[in-house]
Amino acid sequence: MLEPEYQIVGLVTNGKSLLTAAKQTTPDIVLLDLGMPLFNGLDAGQELKKLMPKVKIIVITMNEDPEVASTVLRNWASSYLLKKSASIELTQAITEVLHGHSYVTPSIAQKVMFEFIRDPNQRRSKPLTQRQRQVVQLLAEGHSMKEAAGVLNIAVRTIAFHKYRIMEDFGLKNNADLVRLAIREHLISET
Repeated sequence: MLEPEYQIVGLVTNGKSLLTAAKQTTPDIVLLDLGMPLFNGLDAGQELKKLMPKVKIIVITMNEDPEVASTVLRNWASSYLLKKSASIELTQAITEVLHGHSYVTPSIAQKVMFEFIRDPNQRRSKPLTQRQRQVVQLLAEGHSMKEAAGVLNIAVRTIAFHKYRIMEDFGLKNNADLVRLAIREHLISET
């Protein structure tokens, strides 16, 4: 759909590959899914913006949560689209971003606007740090602590420390509770 008008410089399947590929290809715009394995889109987008402040990031996701949308738009994303949006919206979002504007899919724009107006300090629960988010995601995806340590290039005991600290801080009793936390924090999808 985009190739006649735009040059596609790369395709990746997870957040870790995104960061590597973006450094090599230096894209102007990145289309980003929030529900990626290994390093979710929320954290990958934030990290990408730190590495490449001029890159424009268009989120394309199934996540209709206006709190998530307003958070990424406030911090690093230029646009927020839903996967069920019409394809014309993607080209419209790209055009807006290239002209220095933002774009939010109309189906959630009103709710996102409310989130921008709402007090950002009014959180529903204690926030996870970026490292905690990474650990929760990997463990909830079914990786062992050793595998998670390998992906993050840290010691297994560091993974264990984070896991048990998270379980204590959030009152979790087992791995099923950890998976529910990952879903609630939009680190993995329910399906």
